[in-house]
Amino acid sequence: MSLTRQEVEKIAHLARLSITAQEMPVYVASLSSIVDFVAELSKADTGTVAPMAHPLVGQRQRLRADAVTETDHHEKYQANAPSVQAGLYVVPRVIE
Repeated sequence: MSLTRQEVEKIAHLARLSITAQEMPVYVASLSSIVDFVAELSKADTGTVAPMAHPLVGQRQRLRADAVTETDHHEKYQANAPSVQAGLYVVPRVIE
């Protein structure tokens, strides 16, 4: 699938990129080749491939211990607040 100049201009606008007229043919060709490559990858038969949790067999991701490292300071922080009710900050209504 080859992208048109207008499609690349729209993509550039959405991505907030300023592409000059001289650069546009390069972007059209590059993005078209990327889209073609992704389309080619989607043709690969992956029906017999089992999902894997890690690309290297027998290895697992190291996880840190799920332990509390900080104490609860919310009462200290709320002591400075102008208004607190039931453990929540009370703020003035700004939308009627």
